[in-house]
Amino acid sequence: MTEIILARHGETEWNVEEIFRGRSDIDLNETGRKQAELLAGYLSNFDISAVYSSPLRRAINTAETIARHHGLDVISSPGLTDFDYGKWQGVTNREIKEKYPELYAEWNSHPDRVTIPGGENLGDVRERATSVINTVINECEGTAILVSHRVVIKVLICALLGLDNSCFWNVRQDNCGITTFSDDNGLFILKEHNNTSFLKPIQKTPLRDF
Repeated sequence: MTEIILARHGETEWNVEEIFRGRSDIDLNETGRKQAELLAGYLSNFDISAVYSSPLRRAINTAETIARHHGLDVISSPGLTDFDYGKWQGVTNREIKEKYPELYAEWNSHPDRVTIPGGENLGDVRERATSVINTVINECEGTAILVSHRVVIKVLICALLGLDNSCFWNVRQDNCGITTFSDDNGLFILKEHNNTSFLKPIQKTPLRDF
């Protein structure tokens, strides 16, 4: 039986400032690095077989912090890379709301119907991310950690629970939060969702779902 731990990368300044990140290769901020260390410490006693990661630095650095405790190399997986926000990338949430009011409203009410100008839709994310899950199930015995991004993890959670992408906003995944599934012959069982208990030493209020 394979166990999959979905872990969101640590905090970045663009999380704090509510800037759409997408494929911009920004790094963790100081809080994000502390979060990654606390997550890695929490997982240090787990029997981890493999660590997969989005190729973007904020994810890779989180994954490498985890992998060091287990003597593992991080496997870079392009299918786990962040949502392509196209023309929204690098722009603040407030500016997008003003510039694209109708599309922004649709994104917040029916995200499954939206293709970002010059970017992706959630169906694109679902196709590439679930392909990674299939690869992990075929390659890995035991527990695998997949370090990725908010949109990708939320879409994967919906997919593994058999929910469609319209449920995107019904799921929350905080920075360095972990969600765990076990694979029972193709049936994915949710064991734990958005666990951030190990981040208490930082004493920081979680950011909004952004």
